[in-house]
Amino acid sequence: MHRLLIAALRAGIVAAVLLGLFGQFVVIPGTAANEVDRFPPYAPFAAPYVTVAIIGVACVQVALIAVWRLLAMVRHGAVFTPSAFRWVDTIIGSSVLATLLAIGVTGHLALAEIPSPDDGMDVVSALAAAIACVGVGSAFAMLVVIMRGLLRKATDLQTEMAGVV
Repeated sequence: MHRLLIAALRAGIVAAVLLGLFGQFVVIPGTAANEVDRFPPYAPFAAPYVTVAIIGVACVQVALIAVWRLLAMVRHGAVFTPSAFRWVDTIIGSSVLATLLAIGVTGHLALAEIPSPDDGMDVVSALAAAIACVGVGSAFAMLVVIMRGLLRKATDLQTEMAGVV
């Protein structure tokens, strides 16, 4: 992979991690506080949902750090080594954790009696978003598991070719 492309990808990762930190410390708590100010019956739900949202963003950040490490391995030509599996497994684990969080939120939104200031469409919209997150998270985790299998085969072939040469 070209060094310029790796540098651009790393810049994107840094930007995404910094944006995630801004979201974790400013946007998510601020939005929750504004919603509670607008509709006080949301107060009991604010802390748990803020916690889940912050952990979800942290899962994305962990996956981005693992991608950073994989980019370093690509740059040094060492991506087809057994140590790459640790970072791929980290991406799988963080995506599975984020998906499980989304499943929990989906279940809570579907089963709990959550008050609504309007006609309940805000809860329905949040439920639809949570269902979408479950679908996207599941698809991403499965895709990375498939890619891990391909990495395993490529690593085995690389090892076999090194033994022949």
